[in-house]
Amino acid sequence: MTTPAFPPGTEWYKVEINDLRVDNMKVGIADWERHPDKTQPILVDVALYRAVGALNAKTIDDCINYVHVISHVTEKWPKRPHTDLLETLLEELVGVCFEDARVDACRVKIRKPHVFNGYAVPSVEFFRMRPK
Repeated sequence: MTTPAFPPGTEWYKVEINDLRVDNMKVGIADWERHPDKTQPILVDVALYRAVGALNAKTIDDCINYVHVISHVTEKWPKRPHTDLLETLLEELVGVCFEDARVDACRVKIRKPHVFNGYAVPSVEFFRMRPK
C-alpha cells in the first residue's frame, strides 16, 4: 500500500485495518453481479491518520479507535441493497472514518477478489484529508 504525501514536517500517527472481509456483498455492474441471489466477498483496507507531535497516549481515548469502522463495514454493508459501484462504498466509508474527530486523513481501499476467478483483483482506493 502506498503512503500518501503529507505536508512536509508533519508527524502522523496511523491506525490500519487490513483485509477486513465481508462475504455477502451485493455489488457490481456486470449482469451476473446484479442477479438477486448473487453475493460476493470484498476485502477492505483502511488507514486512519492523525497529525501529532509526540503521541501522549495514556488510555484508549487518546488513540484512534477503529472498532466503529469495522462494525460499520461488517454489520451494515451486508444488509445494503445492491450497490453498483465500489466508489459508492468508498465515499460512505470515508464519511464513517471522519466521524471520529481525531482522524485528520484516511485512506480506504476495496477489492473484489473473486470477480475475475483469480486472474486479477480489481480495487478502488481513496485518500482524503479532512475537509477544513
